Amino acid sequence: MKTVLSMRGIVFSALFAALLIASSYVNLHLGFSPVPITIENLVVMLTGAILGPLYGFLSVSLVIVLSVIGIPTLHGSSGAALLLGPTGGFIWAYPFAALFIGLIVQRIKGRSAASIALIWLTLELFGSLLLYVFGVPWLAHSANLTWQQAMALGCYPFLAGDAVKAVIAAIIILPVRNAFPISRITGARPARQQSATRR
Repeated sequence: MKTVLSMRGIVFSALFAALLIASSYVNLHLGFSPVPITIENLVVMLTGAILGPLYGFLSVSLVIVLSVIGIPTLHGSSGAALLLGPTGGFIWAYPFAALFIGLIVQRIKGRSAASIALIWLTLELFGSLLLYVFGVPWLAHSANLTWQQAMALGCYPFLAGDAVKAVIAAIIILPVRNAFPISRITGARPARQQSATRR
């Protein structure tokens, strides 16, 4: 079955890409670490959960591609200095975080506290911990740090904040998803409707 991108999905992807770019300017440098406190991963969480896996991945990838070709999209920077610098591993992981979040969150049904907890767990696993899986080893490599030093500078100080961001995102996602399902935002027809049309 061919996947066709809708104009509505492309527009929303561009809007969320712009939101990610804007969020990159909201950061706090700790001084002792090359990794700043940002709300970028909060936006990545929202992008994947609200747009779904396809458009979430495309939206975040767009920001990175624009950076690669020299447009200053993240923190006002672009190119190799950004993507190969100490925080490059985290940035590379953003599209995959949006992809996996979109895949899983769309399968979580209901409006209960259990649903919020499952959404939070998904966001924590893929919007936070997955980024460390990519980001910390690259930080150690690019900054010539030991594993322990990289964890101390690029992981431990941010865990509590990321958990809070996942809570905030989960609280936002549930009512948005109920009011505006992915099919409504992206223009994709639900699976049942597609089956009915083929018959």
